Amino acid sequence: MTSAFRLTPLDNATKHHAHDYHQIVIGLEGHAEFEIEGLGGHVAPLSGCIVPADHIHYYSGIGNNRQLILDLPDDAPALCGSYREQVRLFDAPRFFTLDESLRSYLNFLVLELGQPRHAPGELLATAFLGCLHARLSMHLPPASSPRLDLAIIDRYIQSHLAQRLSVAELARLACLSEAHFSDCFRRQTGLSPYKYVLRERLSTARELLSTSCLPLSEVAARTGFANQSALSHAIRRAFDQTPNQLRQTARIQTAGLNALA
Repeated sequence: MTSAFRLTPLDNATKHHAHDYHQIVIGLEGHAEFEIEGLGGHVAPLSGCIVPADHIHYYSGIGNNRQLILDLPDDAPALCGSYREQVRLFDAPRFFTLDESLRSYLNFLVLELGQPRHAPGELLATAFLGCLHARLSMHLPPASSPRLDLAIIDRYIQSHLAQRLSVAELARLACLSEAHFSDCFRRQTGLSPYKYVLRERLSTARELLSTSCLPLSEVAARTGFANQSALSHAIRRAFDQTPNQLRQTARIQTAGLNALA
């Protein structure tokens, strides 16, 4: 997936989802409401929000509205190589307001996207992210990071796996701000907190499917997925198998081991 700009209104009905790419939403006309992993805020013209990959977010437009949305995979050119530092923008959700210079660039960006042959999207995305990063980097935590006690965090995650877990909860365990915790966590584990929790949910779900006859709805409830459909989708994406296929594979392996015993 490459970086992609979209000019689109948001439905007035509240919706929610998560996706495996980062996203920046900037208001052009009207208003919208967002809640990103428990962090709520308002998007008005010339203000916006940052939605890190795999963060569940609720959103709704208010009346007539139009948003500029930038979708960015983790391996987008604007986040790789010499621009890798810019990925820190997505360590935690946040809301921001554009200054005068960025407002001028936004006007150019919207006009350019309206041209039949506009500048390459990756070039526009890289320039915009560089400008945004320069302005928001003063609010990012310093590069030096304390060592996190992952054993405490793992125990907390496992004991709350059936519940909705936010980055803010985990950050409180380490007595750090959400942004600083996310930065430390990524440096120490190589994963964002959300992806780490998702991995634990999927690992436990896989074990339950392989070792029990629990219905899929119960497995979903025990591992923190909204419903069995959400669990099925996550399992297919992570393991390239359906839940039933995982169960069948486990049964075949168990039968083979019993035959050898």
